[in-house]
Amino acid sequence: MDDIKFSKKYEPLFRLLSCWDELKEKPTDKYLQKLSKVDTVLVSGGRDSGKSFALGCLQVIAAADYNHRVLSTRYTMSSTDNSITKAIQNRAEDLGKINSFNFQSKEFYALEGHGKISITGQKTSSGNQTAKLKSLEDYSIFITDEAEELLSFEEWNKVKRSIRAKDVQALNILTFNPPTREHWIAQRFYKNVPDGFCGIIDNVLYIHTTYIDNGKENMADHIWREYEALRKQYEKYESLSVEEQEVCEFELKRDWEDYKYRILGGFKRQAEGVVFDRYEIAPFNDELDYFYGLDFGSNDPDALTKVAIDWDKKAIYIKQKYFKNNTSFDGLYKVLCDRVGYSDLIIADSAERRLINDYYNLGLNIKRANKQNKEDQLKHLKGWKLIVDPDSHDVIEAFNNYAWHDKKAGVVKHDFSDLMDSWRYAAYNLIKPTVTML
Repeated sequence: MDDIKFSKKYEPLFRLLSCWDELKEKPTDKYLQKLSKVDTVLVSGGRDSGKSFALGCLQVIAAADYNHRVLSTRYTMSSTDNSITKAIQNRAEDLGKINSFNFQSKEFYALEGHGKISITGQKTSSGNQTAKLKSLEDYSIFITDEAEELLSFEEWNKVKRSIRAKDVQALNILTFNPPTREHWIAQRFYKNVPDGFCGIIDNVLYIHTTYIDNGKENMADHIWREYEALRKQYEKYESLSVEEQEVCEFELKRDWEDYKYRILGGFKRQAEGVVFDRYEIAPFNDELDYFYGLDFGSNDPDALTKVAIDWDKKAIYIKQKYFKNNTSFDGLYKVLCDRVGYSDLIIADSAERRLINDYYNLGLNIKRANKQNKEDQLKHLKGWKLIVDPDSHDVIEAFNNYAWHDKKAGVVKHDFSDLMDSWRYAAYNLIKPTVTML
């Protein structure tokens, strides 16, 4: 243990294990008072930041020395995924505590006291069913590794609320590589919190580390040299004016993005593999000809966008008009009447032919979209300048997260597709007017 050194940024994380006992001896210590109220820990970082190593050590020490019952999870984990198990074993060996545990089927039981580490997935290996997590009230530490994979705050919070230990300080720890600013982790915990923040806000402890905190001595020489070369490119780009950044060479901006988001671990503007990696934010041009695009929702929201084409600039303007779940037939009809009217053309999801017929019979100017060759449509639209109205917050979020599932196969993820499909229906049919009649 004496040979293992951590960044000072992790000091409050490990001190949480002894905080309650220390506070008994120093009841007026303001820092300990603040630390004793922490129940959520956010551990973020870029590549080679050492966060996984630190969390592995924390689990071993917590279970072996402090009687913590640790639930160590990932969102999905197959029955053959032993990476967390192997990491815990390695940390136990590093700390000289491998003989302090009895290991049985993804569970480490402390030989002294009643500490333990249980390893599981929050979802089944297929990812479509919630795993059965029983008797959670006995656990005192709930860790979610690679928490950027979690789809919602509600899924995580449901388990968090079940961690009810009272004999030790109950902790819920999220460790992650920062996703986009639209991700629920950023929306829930990082509004008005700067990238790289370390400290305590209310009941939340923030820890962010980078390869620099991990130290050159803990990294392969060639990796350190690569990151340092990228750092120089990053600093060069940062020194440029906004105008110079706009016209700088592609390689410089690419290296800046690589260092900022992957190496330093900053929150990304866009998810990995987004379909439309370039778009602008500017007011909608109401002087241009326009259509409306409509994607019907069932389990998903109904999505209505207004789309205009500037042929001279080869630009597509997009404005969000409606995006909401669980709208009834009559409710959506009223929305379309109020926000579109009876004369303007709506290009709608052709999968819902009956709905289109019913709305047409009620007087709306609505027709079915050409949905054939979606991949070709996306490729064609990528050749246009895409301009999103600044008040279209859900559209901006969709642009930043609408990503390929398999780019080679031309398969796009369903997530964030509602608004993206709605404007595509209108835009493509404006550009190539092959609208299917009723």
